[in-house]
Amino acid sequence: MQQFSFLSTLAFISLATMVSAEPSTARFITVLNDCPFTVWPAFFTASGPQPEQVPGWEAKPRTGLTFATATNWSGRIWGRRVCDFSTGSTNPDTCLSGGCNGGLICNTTTGTGVPPATLATIDFSGTSKDIYTVSVVDGYNLPMAFVNNGGCSFASCPVDLATSCPVDLAGPFDRDGQPVGCKSACLRDALAGNAGNSSNCCTGSFGSQEACPTSSVEHYSYFKQSCPNSFAYAFDESSGTAVFQCPKAVKFDEDVEYTVTFCPDPFNL
Repeated sequence: MQQFSFLSTLAFISLATMVSAEPSTARFITVLNDCPFTVWPAFFTASGPQPEQVPGWEAKPRTGLTFATATNWSGRIWGRRVCDFSTGSTNPDTCLSGGCNGGLICNTTTGTGVPPATLATIDFSGTSKDIYTVSVVDGYNLPMAFVNNGGCSFASCPVDLATSCPVDLAGPFDRDGQPVGCKSACLRDALAGNAGNSSNCCTGSFGSQEACPTSSVEHYSYFKQSCPNSFAYAFDESSGTAVFQCPKAVKFDEDVEYTVTFCPDPFNL
């Protein structure tokens, strides 16, 4: 694990060059907080060995951290907002958005994070390609970009969806009444106990792409038009800009390295 200040893009290029020279027995993911406020990043291991890095930490503004995973790792990465761990609570409500079971350090078996939360997902387990997304299927809580050093396409939702969120999806809200999240219509249905047979969740009688076109998903266009390179509903693969792939080795047998950035500059993507 390496922790460092967010000083310049050049510094991260230098770091990537340094770590790529090591034997390819691990993959490297850098998580950057380019927000003007503190974020508490977290990750959850879906398959493969648990990384040595603890799955939850505090990231001050303009700071970053690099951790290693196994070459067959898959999981999700997200950010938590407005957190207070001073009581020692291990409940998800220690954060206003994105909280997890476990408190600061998310539980490795149940700490998947509470939506709405913008998710970066990655699967290194394929034989020739990595598969990755930025998902807003369950909603949004932070701008995010997911890029790599291999020249492959980037996944992103780099804009603020909370402040202009449709009224029926807005929240949660901070003490000043400002939204720090934007729920998806599927999440709204789930919170109301109506997710079992929902056109917004593509479940039950709507459980196929034919039965669940984008036109049947409320507010799909809001999420997808705002963040065209994000995964915005259950069958969004058909958009062609939801799921991305990158070869495992793109030059000189070096592994592709990935960077998740909170609050990226959308004009530099």
